Amino acid sequence: MCGIIGYVGPLGAVGIVLSGLQRMEYRGYDSAGLAMLDSADGALKRVRVSGKIPDLQRAVEQELPEPVAGRCHIGIGHTRWATHGAPTVSNAHPHLSRNGRIAIVHNGIIENYLPLKQRLIGKGYRFESETDSEVLAHLIEECYDGDLHRAVAMALEMVEGTYGIAVVSSQHPDVIVAARKGSPIALGVGNGENIVASDVSAIVNYTTRVIYLDDEDIATITPAGVQISSLKNVPVNRELRHVDWQPGELEKGGFEHFMLKEIHEQPEALANAIRGRLLEKDGTTRLSGVQMEPADYARVSRIIIAACGTSYFAGMVGKYHFESLADLPTEVEQAAEFRYRNPIIERDSCLLAVSQSGETADTIEAVREARRKGANVLGICNVVGSTIARETGRGVYLHAGPEISVASTKAFSCQVVVLAMLAIAFGRARRMSAGVGRDLVAGLARVPQLAEAVLRQTDHIRQVAEKYADAEHCFYLGRGYMYPVALEGALKLKEISYIHAEGYHAAELKHGPIALLDETVPVVAVVPDVHGRSKTVNNMQECRARKSPVIAIATEGDDEVDQFADDIIRVPPCPDFLAPVPVVVAEQLLAYYIARKRGCPIDQPRNLAKSVTVE
Repeated sequence: MCGIIGYVGPLGAVGIVLSGLQRMEYRGYDSAGLAMLDSADGALKRVRVSGKIPDLQRAVEQELPEPVAGRCHIGIGHTRWATHGAPTVSNAHPHLSRNGRIAIVHNGIIENYLPLKQRLIGKGYRFESETDSEVLAHLIEECYDGDLHRAVAMALEMVEGTYGIAVVSSQHPDVIVAARKGSPIALGVGNGENIVASDVSAIVNYTTRVIYLDDEDIATITPAGVQISSLKNVPVNRELRHVDWQPGELEKGGFEHFMLKEIHEQPEALANAIRGRLLEKDGTTRLSGVQMEPADYARVSRIIIAACGTSYFAGMVGKYHFESLADLPTEVEQAAEFRYRNPIIERDSCLLAVSQSGETADTIEAVREARRKGANVLGICNVVGSTIARETGRGVYLHAGPEISVASTKAFSCQVVVLAMLAIAFGRARRMSAGVGRDLVAGLARVPQLAEAVLRQTDHIRQVAEKYADAEHCFYLGRGYMYPVALEGALKLKEISYIHAEGYHAAELKHGPIALLDETVPVVAVVPDVHGRSKTVNNMQECRARKSPVIAIATEGDDEVDQFADDIIRVPPCPDFLAPVPVVVAEQLLAYYIARKRGCPIDQPRNLAKSVTVE
């Protein structure tokens, strides 16, 4: 969730590190800092702030004037999301060793930091921060005997927990040591320069050649190259990959926020997700990354979907896909619960790990537990080379392109479509006829147009949203396919507008939530023309009877809902299994314009991070 960047090479490290931190702002953070090695006096220069990157830039201009900054060709930087200790300057990274010669930045959590800290205090070390991370700086100094790589490895052998780290030392003016366990680290390979970062978005401006470290890898990075070994000092080779993101994709492109840009990118993202994967003549889909033949699909007797947050709600939609299209019993598991409750996994079970980033810590651990129990495991993620992609070894990439805003939008709609394509592949290997398959595939081919039709109503949705921007509570109601979509709509609203919003199955309205309804509590009723619509329309009437304003998301031409709704957002008619896509686009726009009217920081909501890499 925090951001790490490091640079070593002939260019000015200050500007590159600041630019890299700016690229990773979307991950969520509350303080920032950098440490540079001044080639003139060989000293580490550190600047930290409790605040945002513009605050750090101003502090750097004051504390590292241009002559000093120009002499710095190696440095590391960090954006911190507070865990151990408040977001203060003293808790911000980088942290220095006692002698001031070693600086570290760290993502993750050191679970045994207290006994390590007490031991170091007994040896005379003093701690300036409340963080677990500072322990690492002092441990590395304690282990240092002239070999920085070995000192870092020895220190990490004592650590329990997760880490992604980058380390520099004034005694090694052209070396960065990086390591990972449970927190992503990527190495950008250039010509006479190299970069280390926790996110490829900080790298692609300089190189598209990337190496991803695996757990317990440790790398020594110099201008000349990269050497990687295990913590036991056994050399390892990691694949050099090409990142197809373009720097322009990481810009707002004229939109006010990344979230709005990414909402409007959904037709293109959906087209990319289905491109080359629909076999209309055969009425099936081709997902080569899953590495399964029809006989392999047919052998699967049960689907388990493990995910968190927005991906969990996409997985709930996937449950409907697999059960209705493929006749496959399907469970959707909150990934954090999966490994701790000792799940029952039968031999022919298939686990789908769904994650936008591919770095969600709880989902990664679900993958590992499922593999230990003998399940087939497939990854569904957006980031090429991510941990889930590497550890599963097979699955489906979303091809949604970079998603910068913390609130996921296009990844959700692409996850829904990818899960539908998988369900069709499973179904055709079982009982689904070619004719039914052709109808489903033809529907999928139209899905970009479904999203586009909703985007054409942006002005109307903005007007509706602005009417309700002063609300402090809101309910979303839906049934069947629309139940998880109601949950996702409520999540989007609470994430970015800070309105307390809850999603409910519409049948649950009279089991408690109805007690909270009055004229100050709007209800979003998700009632497109799909199975369960008529019963939810009845629930709309119950809400109106309690004086709650009702916003209906309904199908074009469905005039019946007009008499029971205060405002209506129309979506195009489509089959049940595709209806989540246009409905969720409408919900995203509704949440966005409510948050905009309230003046909220939409791309970086408070306390949230894009990718949750700690449990």
